[in-house]
Amino acid sequence: MPGDPLRVVLADDHPLFRSGVRAVLETAGHQVVAEAGTGDEAVEAVEHLLREGRRADVVLMDLRMPGTDGVEATRRLSSAREPVPVLVLTTYDTDALILRAIEAGATGYLLKDTPAPQLLEAVASASTGCTTLAPVASAAIASSLRAPRPEALTARELEVLRLVATGRSNAQIGRQLAIAESTVKSHLLRVFEKLGVADRTRAVTLALERGLL
Repeated sequence: MPGDPLRVVLADDHPLFRSGVRAVLETAGHQVVAEAGTGDEAVEAVEHLLREGRRADVVLMDLRMPGTDGVEATRRLSSAREPVPVLVLTTYDTDALILRAIEAGATGYLLKDTPAPQLLEAVASASTGCTTLAPVASAAIASSLRAPRPEALTARELEVLRLVATGRSNAQIGRQLAIAESTVKSHLLRVFEKLGVADRTRAVTLALERGLL
């Protein structure tokens, strides 16, 4: 692999998978400067390198990890005073998760079945700020651009939905917000309509996927 060796942070909660990716990177002459099993550990690893006067060139980031997930870790790394490119490497290919990762600042999005040569090319591209997307990620972004933008939830609707997420009933929500139970139901019906769902559970799940809660 031509070019200067890159310093890479691996963030994935499966040690065996990290070992395989490390082998691919090191065979190509790159250096894995840190490994992390959670999003928090990934952010701390990057910050630790900076405190030592070093810098990671790329973070390879899984999305579903214990504690702070890869999307939130990506957001923190991308918005830091000294941002580091994040290349997502995951098994998850749902449109909602892809869009959340890209919106959080991910430089690229690949699936774990990506062949080694393509992975190495993507790592090199990410280090220069260039984007590499798996076909499924490109399709998700294109679909999002074509689709009409959904109507945003109001502050009150979000407040009601947050209380729903805690397991409160309509009556309990009404008492807490000092509004009638029928008003709570009206807010929820509007939430369902805007999110395109039919029940409370799906509304909360979709809101979490979109980063609304």
